[in-house]
Amino acid sequence: MILAIDMGNTNIVVGCIDREDKIIFTERISTDINKTELEYAVLIKTILEIYNVSADMVEGSIISSVVPRLTHILKNALRKLIRQNPMVVGAGIRTGLNIKLDDPATMGADLVVDSVAAMNVYGCPNIVIDMGTATTIAAIDKDRNYIGGIIYPGVNVSLGSLVQETSLLPGISLSTPKHVIGTNTSDAMKSGIIYGEASRIDGMIERFEEEMGYETTVIATGGLAGVIIPHCKHKIIQDPDLLLRGLKILYDKNC
Repeated sequence: MILAIDMGNTNIVVGCIDREDKIIFTERISTDINKTELEYAVLIKTILEIYNVSADMVEGSIISSVVPRLTHILKNALRKLIRQNPMVVGAGIRTGLNIKLDDPATMGADLVVDSVAAMNVYGCPNIVIDMGTATTIAAIDKDRNYIGGIIYPGVNVSLGSLVQETSLLPGISLSTPKHVIGTNTSDAMKSGIIYGEASRIDGMIERFEEEMGYETTVIATGGLAGVIIPHCKHKIIQDPDLLLRGLKILYDKNC
């Protein structure tokens, strides 16, 4: 059994995957730069115990992180817990992905893992949408090259900024309004965030495919994909476990 951990700016996804690539569980804990390695070890140990998984059952672990100052802390936490050095997605790891960026070393670990998973599970060409603290849209061409993408503020970041920077707009939940044209402030904000984001994704898919010169398979993942993607007009595969699948693929490839 492999322990796979993805550390994002807001949440840390913790999952266990067996030898047959079956995901045993997935849980989220908050990313907190003030926590110690022991505190993270205790949190992860608690998650394992909830699912009746002992540390001895874990054969290895792999980490993907976009929070560099916490990566070392999380590595030490796993050493305490499973008495092994975790694999970390970064320089030197074999991916099978040809990265066609101006500086490939600047590519985020989450983008690498998402792209590897999409390429291996869904084939190429594809477009991968990951909706977290930031929304990223990545393109892998028909020759299995990562050719680039876009990054912009995520849904909650945009909503938080809207509320903080205005005097009269209230905080709202991300529930879908009945109509696109809102008849009150709350519904108008919900429509702007949800339908506006869905329209942006539809528009970017069209622009990506126009620039690439062919249609692609589009996959969406991330905590907010389930809220936005159902309102998109394009056919988009929702895969909430895409990143965990990618971590398992990378672990197997580099073991």
